[in-house]
Amino acid sequence: MTSRNQQLFERAQRHIPGGVNSPVRAFRSVGGTPCFFQKGVGPKVQDADGKWYIDYVGSWGPMILGHAHPEVIAAVQAA
Repeated sequence: MTSRNQQLFERAQRHIPGGVNSPVRAFRSVGGTPCFFQKGVGPKVQDADGKWYIDYVGSWGPMILGHAHPEVIAAVQAA
């Protein structure tokens, strides 16, 4: 059975060079398929197959407050 991550990667390759817009393209050289994350909470992210990971990279904001910080969500909703 094909995973949802694999399906999304195959679909993305038809629209985005390499199927991703980041250095994740390197997954091919180590025999893996990139994960497509659908959700983030605190230090964790969930992929399209429902598997949870600890986000050790945490760049672009989550590094400071984590994913889906309640105060950030409230500020965005109030804006």
